[in-house]
Amino acid sequence: MSDSNQPTDQTADGITPEESNAAAERALRRATRGGPTRSSKKSSRSGRDPELIGSAIDKLVVEQGWQRDNAIATLTNSWAEIVGPDVASHCVPREFNEGTLKIEAESTAWATQLKLLQSTILAKIATAIGDGIVRKIVIFGPQAPSWNKGAWRVQGRGPRDTYG
Repeated sequence: MSDSNQPTDQTADGITPEESNAAAERALRRATRGGPTRSSKKSSRSGRDPELIGSAIDKLVVEQGWQRDNAIATLTNSWAEIVGPDVASHCVPREFNEGTLKIEAESTAWATQLKLLQSTILAKIATAIGDGIVRKIVIFGPQAPSWNKGAWRVQGRGPRDTYG
């Protein structure tokens, strides 16, 4: 009868407080280190788990084959950081077509300077956006104004006649 009057260390479920504490510690460790749980494994297989927007966009860019377009957009948006603010203030990337980048300089003097720096600029671009995307650089100076205006034109000497 003395055995039945002594308090037991088990709950109604038959679990001791030590077992309960150990289970709670395991659950806490799993939650704080980001360990997988059964429900996350099941939901990750369905592809419906939320993910970070940056990784989702990166995955979409790769799936659609937009890596080259993304690299060119990065080049034009961060032109000043890639070539430096001094050079960027005197030239602008105008066109990209099949590995050739066309750069317009603000003057013929800057066009000449950029032609001398062409290999350095190409190396900086390759470092920033990756090798093989821009294979060639074409540099041109400012364009002369066009005197051809309107749909109808007369062939002849053109603007030389107007300066007497």
